[in-house]
Amino acid sequence: MPKRHAVVVGAGIGGLTAGIALHRRGWHVTVCERAPEPPSTGAGIGLAPNALRALDSIDVDAAHAAGSAVPTTMGLRRSDGQWLSRADTADMAARYGMPPIAVPRPALAAALTAALPPEALRYSTAVTAVDDAAGRPIIRTEVGPDLPADLVVAADGIHSPLRRAYFPAHPGLHYIGETAWRTIVDAPDLRIAAMSETWGRGERFGITPLTDGRFYLYATAVVPAGTRSADPRAELRHRFGLWHDPIPALLDRVGRLDPADVLQNDLYDLAAPLPTLHHGRIAWLGDAAHAMAPNLGQGGCQAIEDAVLLAHLLPAGDGGDSTDSVPAALAAYTAARRDRTDAVRVRARRVGRLGALRNPLAVAARDLAVRATPARLALRGMDDLFNGFRLPG
Repeated sequence: MPKRHAVVVGAGIGGLTAGIALHRRGWHVTVCERAPEPPSTGAGIGLAPNALRALDSIDVDAAHAAGSAVPTTMGLRRSDGQWLSRADTADMAARYGMPPIAVPRPALAAALTAALPPEALRYSTAVTAVDDAAGRPIIRTEVGPDLPADLVVAADGIHSPLRRAYFPAHPGLHYIGETAWRTIVDAPDLRIAAMSETWGRGERFGITPLTDGRFYLYATAVVPAGTRSADPRAELRHRFGLWHDPIPALLDRVGRLDPADVLQNDLYDLAAPLPTLHHGRIAWLGDAAHAMAPNLGQGGCQAIEDAVLLAHLLPAGDGGDSTDSVPAALAAYTAARRDRTDAVRVRARRVGRLGALRNPLAVAARDLAVRATPARLALRGMDDLFNGFRLPG
């Protein structure tokens, strides 16, 4: 019998992972991506133990393939440099079986791409519509011809056209009140060993070590949506130049970049959970399904979980079984993922509200509460995230 065919809409981290997982299950996979080529620039991405465990289950070694850097400590600081909380990554590795890692996003995308058959990827192929009315989806693209499929994986991002098309009554995206800047700098001479996020009054600054002396930097500020400055490098210097070391030295490196290498995006999450993560033979994953604020570093991790579990629940792609079990598998996918991902979405929003506080008294109370929480309790609070992914059976 012919192989079952899955069309994945979007070649982001979630879409590529879904393509690999389905390919491992014996499906014929086509990944349609509107961009003309894989990303060559971009920022970093954190991979927590739950995502690494999911990737391991489909034989993807993210640390080996994309390179990684494991910081000695992780924690929160005040703008004067005082630590509010700190944990050794060795303790995290002992508790969860592995430490979190950080990789450049283009390198991770390249590693995932390499795990797919070359013919599976179709760049410059924007999907314009999916007709699921007849029971077997027909995918229409700008370049044609139409693609019939047994399954469509909607991994088409935070502004997902397929989400809007199939859930027109859903309220859509919610602006969380912050904008974010992201970039990568070379600074091997600074020898920064800690992954940290610094909280000020309505502003945050994050430092994540990558490989080869590079650092993924991100910053946020509470501003109206659409706020932009003429030069993002100067804006970062203005906002964070007097914060604790090594932030000023890192901003010096940012100043040497081309302004286009400093990405700025307003932050949105989904205003409410989708009523279901599937419709007919279409399944949504990642930002298309449950866009969340980046405050827990779980957006990409949850997309990876989605992709791996979806493929696991689906029948093998060889078409050997006599029954059509795809619809039941998609219903099981919604049942398994909807509540977990929405809980993470809500938690990320709440953490963001704490980090975005501006009132001096509220900031002081927040900082005192964080400092008073024992490190072992703070680490235990991550159990549901880092140990929350398990494949059934």
